[in-house]
Amino acid sequence: MCGITGIIYNNRQQTVDEHILRRMAGKMEHRGPDDATSYTDGHVGFGFRRLSIIDLAHGQQPFFSADESIVMICNGEIYNYKALRADLQARGHIFRSACDVEVILHLYREYGTGFLNMLNGQFAFALYDKNKQTLFFARDHFGICPLFYSQQEHVFLFGSEMKALLEFPGMPRDVDLGGLDQVFSFPANIAPVTMFKHIRSLQPGYYGLYSNGKLELHEYWDLEYPEEAHISEERTESYYIEQLDELLQQSVRYRMHADVPVGFYLSGGLDSSIIGATMRSLKNGRDFSSFSICFSGSPDNKEINEQRYQRLMSEHIGSMHHEVEFNWKDLDNKLKQVVYFSEAPLKETYNVCSLALSGKAKDQQIKVILSGEGADELFGGYAGYKFDYQRAKNGVVKDLDYLMEDQVRKTLWGNEDFIYEKNEYEFKSTKEALYSAGVNDVYSQFDCLRRPAVAHKRLQNRHIFHQRSYVDFKLRLAGHLIADHGDRMTLANNVEGRYPFLDVPLVEFVRQIPPGLMLKNMKEKYILKRLADKYVPREIIDREKFGFVAPGSPQLLKNNNEWVNDLLSYDYIKRRGYFNPDTVERLKAMYTHKDFILTPPYDMDLLIIILTFNIFSEVFEVPSL
Repeated sequence: MCGITGIIYNNRQQTVDEHILRRMAGKMEHRGPDDATSYTDGHVGFGFRRLSIIDLAHGQQPFFSADESIVMICNGEIYNYKALRADLQARGHIFRSACDVEVILHLYREYGTGFLNMLNGQFAFALYDKNKQTLFFARDHFGICPLFYSQQEHVFLFGSEMKALLEFPGMPRDVDLGGLDQVFSFPANIAPVTMFKHIRSLQPGYYGLYSNGKLELHEYWDLEYPEEAHISEERTESYYIEQLDELLQQSVRYRMHADVPVGFYLSGGLDSSIIGATMRSLKNGRDFSSFSICFSGSPDNKEINEQRYQRLMSEHIGSMHHEVEFNWKDLDNKLKQVVYFSEAPLKETYNVCSLALSGKAKDQQIKVILSGEGADELFGGYAGYKFDYQRAKNGVVKDLDYLMEDQVRKTLWGNEDFIYEKNEYEFKSTKEALYSAGVNDVYSQFDCLRRPAVAHKRLQNRHIFHQRSYVDFKLRLAGHLIADHGDRMTLANNVEGRYPFLDVPLVEFVRQIPPGLMLKNMKEKYILKRLADKYVPREIIDREKFGFVAPGSPQLLKNNNEWVNDLLSYDYIKRRGYFNPDTVERLKAMYTHKDFILTPPYDMDLLIIILTFNIFSEVFEVPSL
């Protein structure tokens, strides 16, 4: 993948300053260390940083149409490009490179903006049509590739990361308090909301058109499960297993295609083991490297160490295995770096492990990594799926507090009976205690519980399993697992992450699998485990799902690090104006008590959010309130 950025002035007489453009692109050098280019044409400018994966010699961007009336830059990969390219060539199109993303330019010439659902890949691109004086930009179906934008009175900006936009002169850095509120309530920010008031995130499955100072946004794809009344159970279990196997093999085959070495992350769990085993079945004599985080160095880490399963799977498939022995004493040193690349506060510290993993891959000269994200959301890998079934079976007695909670749920999900992670109305009082008086004065203006969190129409009349899967897909996966945990942590070390479970034909098929084959006899990911029988040792298939929990703010406080103490000090909290310093002091006393134990995911680490927000504020020079 790469880093893209651009400037479009509304006044066509105004000229883009190439130095500004290069500076914006330069903030994303980590996304593209292999090449840097820029393009300016009067009021339009594109900046590009390249991470060379396919057609190393000729894949430089931008790409131009033959008459140079269309210019395009793209971050990502188009996996089905060979079939698309062959069809376009049969229609008379002439290609100038063997690069996969060049097909986008020709598809636009052939079909206008209507080709996006022909693509199978991970991408974020921007295309300027000089004849129409229009910027056309889009983000892939699942939001694997990021794309941010800022619409101001005189200019439109976009970029793969927000730090590129912040380099534009005069760019406001005010915090979006709604974004902060989302971090406390949900797994992460929900696009289009970001942590910056003047920067938006293009939603997954959306495209935009910008012309003459006007912006139009359009949805071209969403995960749409069948209504419960229309779920078909006519097919046999073996049919779904066979089709799933075939589609997953094709997906892995696509993602193994590269002109550079490819490896994979091996956690020791089901999902990454299936990916690694499928790679082995397709490798055709090629060797692949696997990478794992292990914690064998201390007895304190015994409960979170998966080394035995990682080594078992590596030996089973014959991968060249690389272990990253992580020491949590490094947590203090890495946290600032992680927040810088994540561009947001964090609810957990595990991203330091993700950063270490991609660093090890870089050391081994691996540029492409396959990973198992998406399987839990598609196949029901979290405890919430079981809880839904238990609630449906046992029923719920509702009191006054439940009635207040019902109203919040109806607003968020369109369904008063759907419980996501916690009782949000009950937690609202905690947030109010955390926020400063100044923030609480305007709380009603940014309260994220007052507006829908997802499209209600995608949940209405759906099976409860599909409702949770959809919400996980939109909230947990796109905003967190393949954002700050995935894309930002791999690209921080010049490594591209690819996700075989997030393949368009595969996902379109999975949405047709009956929920009874996802959670059967209260066995999570049942159908995926049946598929795994072909590839994975029983010891890994039958093991209990492992919920990794990284040390959080209690550990950081015990380390007595000076900068941590400073960022959580009474004076600092009061001066910045976002949080209540008295509440923070009480939390610090609670978290450092010798008998205190924080047990995620049941307990939220409130101080790690406050600490990483303060790091975020320092790193990005956010103004105080």
